[in-house]
Order: sequence, then C-alpha cells, then structure tokens
Amino acid sequence: MTTKRCEYCREHLGARHAHNARFCSGRCRMAAHRARQRQTDPVPAAMARRQQWVRYSDRKVPLSVRGPKRAPASSTDPETWSSYSQARRSTSGVGLGFVLSPFDRLVCIDLDHALTDGVLAPWARAIVDQVPSTYIEVSPSGSGLHIWGYGSVGRGRRIRRSGTAVEVYDRGRYMTVTGRPFEKAPSVLADLSQVIDDLL
Repeated sequence: MTTKRCEYCREHLGARHAHNARFCSGRCRMAAHRARQRQTDPVPAAMARRQQWVRYSDRKVPLSVRGPKRAPASSTDPETWSSYSQARRSTSGVGLGFVLSPFDRLVCIDLDHALTDGVLAPWARAIVDQVPSTYIEVSPSGSGLHIWGYGSVGRGRRIRRSGTAVEVYDRGRYMTVTGRPFEKAPSVLADLSQVIDDLL
C-alpha cells in the first residue's frame, strides 16, 4: 500500500489525516496556494513586492483599500497605497492600479488605441518591436497597451503619434493593471531608457 504524502512538503500524511487529505497542515496548504498564485500571476515580482497598489472605480478614480470602502487614493500620498495582496483581496472598485513613484525607476509607456479587434496598429507595432523583453499587458478597454519597465522621464510626457497619443509616466500617476499579458510577454521588467529616448 502506497503511503500518501503532503503535496507541498512531501512528508507522509500518516493515519491521522483523512483519506482525501492533500496537505499535512494548514501552513502547507497556504504555502501551496501562494506558490500556485505565483506561477499563474503574470505581474512581475518587482511590481508585486512594492507597497504601491490601489484599486480604481468604474470612472478610473483611484481608491485606497485602507480605511473606509471606496475612499479615494492619491498618486502622491503613500499612506493611501497598499500591498499587492491587500489590493487583490479588496472588492473596492473594478480593478487594480499601480502607483508610479520617483523612488524606484519604474516606468510605464501607455499606448492608447493600439489594438483593434486584437490586431496591433502599425504605429504601435513599430514601438513594441523596439522594446526589449519586458512585461506588456492589455489595458482594461482591450484597445490599449501598457509597457512596463525601468527608466526615467522626470514628469509625464504625451507624444502625438499617427492620430493617437503615446504617454510615458514614471511618477505622480497610477496605471491600471489587468494581468493580461500581450503576446506572451514575460513577467520581467527591462530597461526602457533607449525606447523612451527614441519616443521623446
């Protein structure tokens, strides 16, 4: 007869556990759950480990998960931000947002109206093809892209391009986060300095 083992730590479950038990303890059950989340969550660890998360309303107003439900958050006040896990667990608003801060060099290039029925516009393709391997995700509307990485712009920039706008931010702004990678983008962040220089 084969002895069952804990699916996380591989210790023998022993006779005291129910026949259909999968884990030897609550600790192993939670650890396995967290490991599964890490494997299926495309958000880069460099973003997930920061206390710069908010929620947002259907009108894209940033919401804090601290204090009263649906309390507004500020893109310049860290007291209104929270951890990734807290923001994910919250039911406030309609989605997650990440606040860009001047202290970590994280930057986001926002390509509005880049996708039509899932097809990338030529002007947007020209930008995406210049980007090193980094995390790119589809925006909540399904028509935009957010390109995440490292860089510096000093303040938000808006560049007109082919009848649409390309926006670049590294501080004082929150960006929506959907966790929907574009074209199997990796869960890592690259240096986007050259791409930003070319855009500006």
